Amino acid sequence: MFDDLILLAKGGITVYHGSVKKVEEYFAGLGINVPERVNPPDYFIDILEGIVKPATSSGVNYKELPLRWMLHNGYPVPPDILDASGVAASSIGGNSAQGINSGAAESDGQSFAGDLWTDVKTNVELKKDHIQHNFLKSKDLSNRRTAGVFQQYRYFLGRVGKQRLREARIQAVDFLILLIAGICLGTLAKVSDETFGASGYMYTVIAVCKFETLLFFALSCSLSLLSKIAALRSFSLDKLHYWRESASGISSLAYFLSKNTIDHFSTIVKPVVYLSMFYFFNNPRSSFWDNYLVLVCLVYCVTGIAYALAIYLEPGQAQLWSVLLPVVLTLVANQDTAEGGFLGTIGNFCYTKWAMEAFVITNAERYSGVWLIQRCGSLQKKGFQVRHFIPCLVYMLLTGLVSRGVAFFCLVTFKKK
Repeated sequence: MFDDLILLAKGGITVYHGSVKKVEEYFAGLGINVPERVNPPDYFIDILEGIVKPATSSGVNYKELPLRWMLHNGYPVPPDILDASGVAASSIGGNSAQGINSGAAESDGQSFAGDLWTDVKTNVELKKDHIQHNFLKSKDLSNRRTAGVFQQYRYFLGRVGKQRLREARIQAVDFLILLIAGICLGTLAKVSDETFGASGYMYTVIAVCKFETLLFFALSCSLSLLSKIAALRSFSLDKLHYWRESASGISSLAYFLSKNTIDHFSTIVKPVVYLSMFYFFNNPRSSFWDNYLVLVCLVYCVTGIAYALAIYLEPGQAQLWSVLLPVVLTLVANQDTAEGGFLGTIGNFCYTKWAMEAFVITNAERYSGVWLIQRCGSLQKKGFQVRHFIPCLVYMLLTGLVSRGVAFFCLVTFKKK
């Protein structure tokens, strides 16, 4: 029935590993003969367990069987196996004893550096196997027909869309919170011709970043800052589902793109909801379309960052970072970069600085005539330039695109072990 047979002693040490046809011949050479009408594998297992003792004429103890197999194949015998067998090196033979002594000398001469290097090599090989398993396509030996990436993308798109429809109440609450945020910030923000409404836009950047960062915290859209607990719970379930489906062979790219595609609905709609109230109570000089364009780019940027935080960090840590990061970066971006300094240099690479600069520029372009001198002075103090409007939008879009790439890399790499 089987071609090969492997017998293991206690501790997982090999006693025999070879052809089934030669197993009785091997043990007969050791003086262990199988009685009539007895299944040979069962008899050998009983001997290894110590239930049946070999004949005294064989002179072999069941503890010596791993040692006999090593000597039969010419393997070097470790000293611990030799001691456990209770056999003297002189009674085994010259060549075997020499192999034992050489193995003992090698083990004694092995240094701490050698052990450390071996551990490093082992860990590197494990990481290599892990990366190859995640990124390289293994050969399917089951001959099953797996759906392509595009077909899986269409399936996940429908599934995620149905999930969002089931969350209609959460969506409505999110829109209501955005309306209230627009009313509050539009009322509290003071519009000043000297600063071109920069303070009001600073509140907008903080509010939108905080809201939208946690909004897409769990690789899903439409979760607000006030419903963060529900977002974390639903995302934990999503993670578990993804780990199981990924192990069964689904496309991670199709899974990620489907969620990202559905989330674009909120990226487009929620800035409209926020600005509808903010414009009514604040009435800045800039046009609705310009502010909407900036907010869409800002939301696209922070959602990509939220993806990476939600995937890589634990729910509590990701929640903390998603709240602190936009606030700190907005305060850094509010520093006067014209004066230089460390914070001013860092602020030039913050998405909050790009968003605030784009907001202020859209408002400043509406000032003309006698306000030109005031406009130039205020923009120079902040380190802003009128021609940087389009580059700021491009920087935010690129940040969102790169952060999505990082999030997908984390999704594929940092799975549950």
